[in-house]
Amino acid sequence: MEEPILKMKNITKTFPGVLALNSLSFDVRKGEVHALLGENGAGKSTLMKIISGVYPKDEGQMFYKGKEILVQNPLAAQKLGINIIYQEFNLFPQLTVAQNIFIGREPRTGVKGILDEKRLIENTREILDSLALDIKPTQVVSDLSVARQQMVEIAKAISFNAEILIMDEPTSALTESEIVQLFRIIKDLSSRQVGIVYISHRLQELEELADRVTVIRDGEWVGTVNFSDTTPATLISMMVGRDIKDMFPKRKPKIGENLLEIEDISREGHLDNIGFKVKKGEILGIAGLMGAGRSELARAIFGADKADSSQLKFEGKKVKIKSPRDAIKLGIGYLTENRKKDGLALSLDVEENTILASIRDFCNGIGIINKKKCVKTTKDLVKSLKIKTPSLHQKVMNLSGGNQQKIIIAKWLCKHSKLLIFDEPTRGIDVGAKVEVYELMNKLADSGVGIIMISSELPEILGMSDRILVMREGRIAGEILKTEATQEKIMALATGSL
Repeated sequence: MEEPILKMKNITKTFPGVLALNSLSFDVRKGEVHALLGENGAGKSTLMKIISGVYPKDEGQMFYKGKEILVQNPLAAQKLGINIIYQEFNLFPQLTVAQNIFIGREPRTGVKGILDEKRLIENTREILDSLALDIKPTQVVSDLSVARQQMVEIAKAISFNAEILIMDEPTSALTESEIVQLFRIIKDLSSRQVGIVYISHRLQELEELADRVTVIRDGEWVGTVNFSDTTPATLISMMVGRDIKDMFPKRKPKIGENLLEIEDISREGHLDNIGFKVKKGEILGIAGLMGAGRSELARAIFGADKADSSQLKFEGKKVKIKSPRDAIKLGIGYLTENRKKDGLALSLDVEENTILASIRDFCNGIGIINKKKCVKTTKDLVKSLKIKTPSLHQKVMNLSGGNQQKIIIAKWLCKHSKLLIFDEPTRGIDVGAKVEVYELMNKLADSGVGIIMISSELPEILGMSDRILVMREGRIAGEILKTEATQEKIMALATGSL
């Protein structure tokens, strides 16, 4: 068997009070796609940051092309041919594609070292053409879609003659057609003998890409298997340390009377005369292709975007929602699609985020916060939602994605919300945390809370919804009962072929 191009042996890494990696070993071969799986907080990112020179290892050895090496910083890793593409891109939005790809390494001409603009463009075009990318070297990066910015990151890695490419959740913000293009490029790079480390929570993607899979849990190696020799159920069990027999917990819905009644919400260019009802204790799934208007609908209901017209009833009474404050007063909470940007104050701690929407409820008559009440409420919610945090004073930015999502749920439970809108509730969180979020949603519905769940994952829509609305081009294309729902029916409505 061919010697791995990269080999990590008995890697240990500690942070204050945390053993992040414990004698963990991992290797990558030329031309393979090696998937790295594990729950949030398992140590995946720490291992990748050691490989790419962001963190130093405390113990262990790193071998590259058969020789032991010490990678002291990211630039040293890039010079070796090891590149990493993070979920949050490392690009300068105001610069062009060419300037981003060759920043700090621009071709120069003459003794004065004047920038050779012509050669910069030519070199960039060669790389983009080699990847069959229809992107102009002179385009400003901020004008590109998320998918195209990701392609620029890949082109930048190729410009360093990358032999190892690490991709962290590369499809999390891409459409289906963009994912197809990304997979084409990954397969092309693999055929050129580039070793690819692929981190993803979407197991279905691995069927098309992965050669081998390594699972880590709590900073330790659990196992490495050929993907063709395993099953998703086995991988999930390896990740969470227990069998998850049913990904979507079963429940007997206790659906009550109408909670929210929408006769019409319209917003020019986004929403066209939308009407539907949500009942107490119901999980209403909303499906549709990207750009169908699902998030725009959620934002209009919550008052985050102003609708041109809206006729709403909440608990049988006509209401006007002109701002999020109006929605919150009624008892409506919104778990946004981008939790880090819109749902959390990342620099604040667990307690501060939990009481954020209810802070007035914790004040006495003269506006002084009752600290004891804040602590007790937060402690109770952390315990009941099984939020993993060292303390209530841990900054939310340092928690895993699944625990961040639970803190947003805690924030709205603290406000005693009657209707919760979940927009992509499990995006970017691991399988174990997904099941916990599903269990929480079921528990909330069983207590009489109405839930609107927007999701791009059809198994999630089918597994969790009591009723499903499908949107297309800003309209409701159809409604499907749970007993009649299939992926084919949803896609037919979403694409207009039904």
